[in-house]
Amino acid sequence: MRAIVLEQFGGVENLLYKDIEKPEIKANEVLVRVKAIGINPVDVKVRNRQAPLAEDLVKYEPLILGWDISGEVTAIGEHVSKYQVGDEVFGMINFAGHGRAYAAYVAAPEEQLALKPANISHVEAAASTLAALTAWQAFDSYGKLRASDKILIHAASGGVGHFAIQMARHIGAYVIASCSAANREFVMGLGADEHIDYKSIPFEEILQDIDFVLEAIGAENFQKSVKVLKPFGTIVTLPSGHTLEDEAAARHKQLHACYFMSVYSCGRDMEKIALLLEKGILKPHVSHVFGFNEMDKAHLQIQTGRTLGKVVVKF
Repeated sequence: MRAIVLEQFGGVENLLYKDIEKPEIKANEVLVRVKAIGINPVDVKVRNRQAPLAEDLVKYEPLILGWDISGEVTAIGEHVSKYQVGDEVFGMINFAGHGRAYAAYVAAPEEQLALKPANISHVEAAASTLAALTAWQAFDSYGKLRASDKILIHAASGGVGHFAIQMARHIGAYVIASCSAANREFVMGLGADEHIDYKSIPFEEILQDIDFVLEAIGAENFQKSVKVLKPFGTIVTLPSGHTLEDEAAARHKQLHACYFMSVYSCGRDMEKIALLLEKGILKPHVSHVFGFNEMDKAHLQIQTGRTLGKVVVKF
């Protein structure tokens, strides 16, 4: 089968196309013929050896990047009961581990998948995996977002952010979206109640008594976010970059703080996301679609740090 192998860390020139054997499935796995792959910032960071996960993956040969897939089941393991050959499925595979998504076929544990809703394409499904799971788990596992809450979402026009707006709105929270002025209409169209242009307005000077912050910037942004939270509020942060002093300040304010969440593969959560997609409550925004032979372009787009919504690669 065709796959993209990373033989050494570094630039996009290290993403090498090779023909390798199809993976063999275990008793609890299904073999998925991949139709689309979601591309995320973590893909780029691992490729550049800028993420701790890279040190865990260096032992694999061949090392194949990627975790987000949508495709068709072509074989099932002997203990698989949820899926049959021909089912269309999607999910985030083996995160944080060796997902091997940059390939024509992927061996995926059945408990990490969900049936793809019939009303969305494989491209849309592949976009609705890691980023959507991150937003869902931030609100459901690491923190508990309530209908009465006022939430501030940083990087609101990005992959995680644009899903977070829609989920928070569905829950019934009052949503304040922080992103550039150029993306104001985009986030308001997703259901945000307010927009803050982070480039021109210091949010920490105009906001107060916020119940929940989804923090996606790190460093000083964490400190500023702590200031706008009410006592016993919640902050969930995606990147690292804060200090022990920052954590002490959060504890002093008696915040419910998750200092660094890590999304995890979970079929039950994927099924909840699938239901939201099926009902039209959640709609992925895919701003760039590349062919499988254009993986370098997909990575370079992610590297800009200015992607609206998601980037997807399709076969």
